[in-house]
Amino acid sequence: MKLAPIRALTLDLDDTLWPIAPAILRAEAALHGWLVDNAPATAAAFDIVALRKLRDEVGRAEPQWAHDLTRVRLESLRVALRRAGDDEALADAAFEVFFAARHEVELYPEVLAALQRLSAAYPLFALSNGNADIARVGLGPWFRGALSAREFGIGKPDPRIFIEACRRLGCEAGEVLHVGDDLELDVLGAQSAGLQTLWLRREDCAALPRDGVATVACLRSLADTLGC
Repeated sequence: MKLAPIRALTLDLDDTLWPIAPAILRAEAALHGWLVDNAPATAAAFDIVALRKLRDEVGRAEPQWAHDLTRVRLESLRVALRRAGDDEALADAAFEVFFAARHEVELYPEVLAALQRLSAAYPLFALSNGNADIARVGLGPWFRGALSAREFGIGKPDPRIFIEACRRLGCEAGEVLHVGDDLELDVLGAQSAGLQTLWLRREDCAALPRDGVATVACLRSLADTLGC
């Protein structure tokens, strides 16, 4: 693997810096517990699985919200409350319980030390389709900035969100390296915008499913590769 000189890095968040599934499961449990205490009819009508299905139902019904996971989740809570006969105005408070727990992430073991190494050498910029806030996660000091699909109105793999991240970094696209776990959203999307890429593959970094896709096993390996 040979990279051209780079001036900055953009990093995906969910499943790149932390596993997202455990955080979402905890957040869903916290949400349902809150509903039991504050909207019991809704909690009785919708268990955790049913709330998840309703969220997906709302997402399919409103595809124009695909980039805004917060809006989809909020609307699905309003629908659940309304269908159960509870006050749908409770949706905002219910979502805040979910959102707070969603930020209780467990970083992959090497991430914190690697971010310290990487940020000492390059400006780091978070680029995510999710709704995590790097400040709430506690990683704000190592990032120059962040851009989410919700904020921008367009998500990965659309090249425009990558180009906007480069603009905010003050770099040309070819001077920026994007690293993320998703082949289509992160690697192919970033390449379509002219960025350099590394596909983060924790489980099987040695497997190359297609030509021309360079991989890295973890952020420590990324720092080693870049000589940080």
